Amino acid sequence: MNHQFFAFLKALLGSCKDLLPIIIVIAFFQFIVLQQPMPNIGDILVGLVLVVLGLTFFIYGLEMGLFPIGESMAQAFAKKGSISWLLTFAFCLGFCTTVAEPSLIAVAKEAAIVAVSGGIISNTIESQLSYANGLRLTVAFAVGFAIVIGVLRIIRGWPIQYLILGGYVVVVLMTMVAPSWIIGIAYDSGGVTTSTITVPLVTALGVGLASAIKGRNPMIDGFGLIAFASLTPMIFVMIYGMVIS
Repeated sequence: MNHQFFAFLKALLGSCKDLLPIIIVIAFFQFIVLQQPMPNIGDILVGLVLVVLGLTFFIYGLEMGLFPIGESMAQAFAKKGSISWLLTFAFCLGFCTTVAEPSLIAVAKEAAIVAVSGGIISNTIESQLSYANGLRLTVAFAVGFAIVIGVLRIIRGWPIQYLILGGYVVVVLMTMVAPSWIIGIAYDSGGVTTSTITVPLVTALGVGLASAIKGRNPMIDGFGLIAFASLTPMIFVMIYGMVIS
């Protein structure tokens, strides 16, 4: 019990330390540059406390639950020796974590609103919902596919640089033929997939798998899955834009 309390206290102090530079920057520009009092100081302080607590609980939860379960499941699948089940788990993990990604939900919703104003889709709730859900599912499928490729790379020992370079060559070629209105959304989709939910579990999967496979180095082979997860959505979303056009 005392160990968990001190671990939580350490995470709390770490969150305060991480947020301190942001607070200093905001305070400097507000009081020194703008020379204005902070509006709604009470609400800001309450919100700041909630942010610190939320970040603390999130980091503590990652260290306590998500990282260990991701690594242990990857090691268990590797020891089981079933590549098909391992790849199925990898795809489902990438797909499900991405579908639940808050940043992707926000971007998909905003993209649907902008698509209406740009005349890409009709101005109905059904059209906006269909567009947003299609975008989310496309990105989620792309991330699931990317994690499968990344797991195969770890298993087979493929050099990551050639896969990444080849992927970005495809991105450049797709950019030349995709509709102009989908390109920006596609590039942003690659970024929003590497956020709060996807990154911890995918990283734990890669490190755990590399640790369980003989001849693999967790430092060299365990990382790199996130690079695939941010690459393939750009390709798939541009294909999605070409299809709905």
